Amino acid sequence: MDVIARIAEELGVRERQVQAAVDLLDEGATVPFISRYRKEATEGLDDTQLRTLEQRLGYLRELNERRDAILASIREQGKLTPELEQDILAADSKTLLEDLYLPYKPKRRTKAQTAREAGLEPLADNLLANPTLVPQTEALAFINAEKGVPDVASALEGAKQILMERFAENAAVLAELRERIWHEGILASTVVEGKENEGAKFRDYFDFAEPIAKIPSHRALALLRGRNEDVLNIHLHIAKDEEAGHSVCESIIARAFSVQDQGRPADRWLLDAVHFSWKVKTLTRIDLDLKQRLREASEEEAIRVFAKNLQDLLLAAPAGPKATMGLDPGIRTGVKAAIVDATGKLLDTATVYPHQPKNLWDQSIAILAHFIKLHGVQLVSIGNGTASRETDQLVADLMKRHPELGITKITVSEAGASVYSASELAAKEFPDLDVSLRGAVSIARRLQDPLAELVKIDPKSIGVGQYQHDVNQSQLARSLDAVVEDCVNAVGVDVNTASVALLKYISGLSQTIASNIVEFRNQHGSFKNREQLKKVSRLGEKTFEQAAGFLRVMDGDNPLDASAVHPEAYPVVLKIVGTMGKDIRELIGNAGYLRGINASNFVDERFGLPTVTDILKELEKPGRDPRPEFKSVKFMEGVEKITDLKPGMMLEGVVTNVANFGAFVDIGVHQDGLVHISHLADKFIKDPREVVKTGDMVRVKVLEVDVQRQRIALSMKKEAEVPRENTASPTASAQTRTVGSGKKDKRAAEQPKPQGTFADAFAKAMKK
Repeated sequence: MDVIARIAEELGVRERQVQAAVDLLDEGATVPFISRYRKEATEGLDDTQLRTLEQRLGYLRELNERRDAILASIREQGKLTPELEQDILAADSKTLLEDLYLPYKPKRRTKAQTAREAGLEPLADNLLANPTLVPQTEALAFINAEKGVPDVASALEGAKQILMERFAENAAVLAELRERIWHEGILASTVVEGKENEGAKFRDYFDFAEPIAKIPSHRALALLRGRNEDVLNIHLHIAKDEEAGHSVCESIIARAFSVQDQGRPADRWLLDAVHFSWKVKTLTRIDLDLKQRLREASEEEAIRVFAKNLQDLLLAAPAGPKATMGLDPGIRTGVKAAIVDATGKLLDTATVYPHQPKNLWDQSIAILAHFIKLHGVQLVSIGNGTASRETDQLVADLMKRHPELGITKITVSEAGASVYSASELAAKEFPDLDVSLRGAVSIARRLQDPLAELVKIDPKSIGVGQYQHDVNQSQLARSLDAVVEDCVNAVGVDVNTASVALLKYISGLSQTIASNIVEFRNQHGSFKNREQLKKVSRLGEKTFEQAAGFLRVMDGDNPLDASAVHPEAYPVVLKIVGTMGKDIRELIGNAGYLRGINASNFVDERFGLPTVTDILKELEKPGRDPRPEFKSVKFMEGVEKITDLKPGMMLEGVVTNVANFGAFVDIGVHQDGLVHISHLADKFIKDPREVVKTGDMVRVKVLEVDVQRQRIALSMKKEAEVPRENTASPTASAQTRTVGSGKKDKRAAEQPKPQGTFADAFAKAMKK
């Protein structure tokens, strides 16, 4: 298979674009580097196309390796015909390739093999080719006690086993069966007897049925989890061929081998071979294959959802370089406070006990006010865990008593903060600091710059995934690492302040080189220019080429080092400066002047129009941050727990997670509410991401509250229907919530009940 041609066709681009990208990837270039600095070579392939290309390249190369191994195996057996070789060379998926290999794949000794060795294959061939023959009469000639065929029945059984295996190993038939059942099969689930109470969270699936091809990923993963926890039985139902009186799959097999019931002597015997081939050999294989296909498709979608949510969270608006106090709320253990300066450096820590059992409210306010004044704190970042609302009230009281401090309080997600606190990275950064206080530091820093802080945490611990524990973990890790890499490089990092955790995601840098950069910085002081990076141990020319454009040197010797202009392109800038007769510092940021420059005038053999255009845009806004402006949301005063909610309330909230069935919104009651996809907009939408993304601030109406199941139904429709009237309308408080927070993984209990007349009708039919 021509891998380049196949990928080009799939992406809808030219082969030379794909070839250029593949060459660069094979040379060690990263996707961020290629998409940003090699646009001429790939003719403008973007990072999304390049990620897909990279993934498909790996798959198709593995496919070709397997193809070569299969061809070698069959050739060694002396069974490789020109037709079979052509089919194998044309196979475009691993499934089809394995189907073609199935008849030749070394396997444990089968009944069919024994029958062939006993010389019964001619009997099978004769009866299949000429059903007018009488099976019992034909079998007489094949009786041979020495070969284990003592009578007619044994001979016919052996011949049947040969045909059963032949029918079950035909690649074309298997492909047709899979597609037919995929499009027409029904996946049904029932509760395991006696597991009704233990598996209550799966009760939506105790009596459920839906076409397998139409089951959305979240529902499929819930069903599969229920089966794995021995709560649900899952069955694949296949339609009957009413005219023939058996499964449509048997009809497909029979048609493929010209088996028909015309009343001829061998017809019934041949139909029995078809029946048992399907029931004994093929059904189980197809059932497993389709459930695996469902799982893989669902996992792929779940990983895509997780990746998109993670991207939205990492690229959430930063509050910026301001002195910040982080508060990790607690009741009995106290509220942990950590103050960091504008660069995130830890300045001070404290623990106060405003809540039960000590109730040192006034003393806590006095202590916090002292530290805020002492360190010039501008922002107070409050974790959204246990006692978050109580701690928010504490800070609100502090602001009321000390308006002169001029602080702003914001609630942030503390998802993953405990993971960071106990990590080796945190221990190395703060060896003498209590674990709980490390969490407060993380809470403060993630308000200043979510990206810089969240990269220190395993993405799976950030909690914006959908069934993240049920999917392929290595595939999930690769996908999430790619997202983090893309986000970090899209923003760029200040090489003089970035942590090792952040630097290691920069294009071309490894953990070791990132550590060497920080060590060099600690020994020699701040970098003055990008060229100094070449003095870092193990940072060679190739690594410099990959990384330099994404590393910023602020206030250094060369103003271009603070921009995304790659050092290799500095000659282009000097050419522009020389032609225009202006100093480079006069040119940078001068939008009016830069927009009047004709980029094509500075194109040469090395740097094409895309690169020159990017350079001019970068000079206009050097080091521009692609992230949005920081905003906050106001929670409603008096609404602190789920029991405070009443249908009809209008609330502000933050989208914490987006799934295929809707969006979860934090409205300040320690339990996210769900806006089902049907309530996200006044019009039909297929994907919730058409309307919202993780971190968005939204206004919602409370539709229904189920305290027992801890479920909150919300709506973003303008005219949302409310089950019950409610006149309560608490006033908004000053509490705010930062854009871009996440919560824990949403499990099966949080999924909406499947709807649909087809599913309902089928479920009723199955009961009869």
